[in-house]
Amino acid sequence: MQIDIFLFLTFSIFALIASVMVISSSNAVHSVLFLILVFCNIAGLLLLFGAEFLAFMLLIVYVGAIAVLFLFVVMMLNIKKMSVSHGFFSIAPIGLTIFLILFAQLSGVFHVFNISSLKQDSLIWISWIIENQNITNIQVVGNVLYTKYCFLFILSGLILLVAMIGAIVLTMHQRTDVRKQKIEVQLNRTFGGSLKFINLRK
Repeated sequence: MQIDIFLFLTFSIFALIASVMVISSSNAVHSVLFLILVFCNIAGLLLLFGAEFLAFMLLIVYVGAIAVLFLFVVMMLNIKKMSVSHGFFSIAPIGLTIFLILFAQLSGVFHVFNISSLKQDSLIWISWIIENQNITNIQVVGNVLYTKYCFLFILSGLILLVAMIGAIVLTMHQRTDVRKQKIEVQLNRTFGGSLKFINLRK
């Protein structure tokens, strides 16, 4: 067995198992961890297909931001296991409807692209030594992004910067009617001013 076929089967099997564990796990934290495992396996498949940019964007955006955000939210909310159990026959119609919708969409995609016409009669061997000299997908996207769409790229970065500054300003708003702890005043206190002796009348 070739190494690329072995890696494809390995990533595919682990992605399918992790996907089943996402929807079957009763613990929300475990579901999010299995979801991160699904994203990592899909990124490995994209690397095998030659889509390096999509693989790295999947890891950066989904694993590095969204999945970690899900994990933090689930851990902060402390979601516990629901005591109410649903029967199989009560959920089966919804699952069957979703399955039929997805199957219809996938069959439409296969019909449009005509997968049977993509079959090859013979294997085509690729010399990776020659392919190593070519421009990668990340370099192509970078050349287009920083030349033709540089203004839009800088403008989107400026919008994100303004949103970040606005969030910081909103959170740093200080109220005057709230008593707060002043560290500098506490550190400047001495023992002489901390104790006060009072003579009580008998």
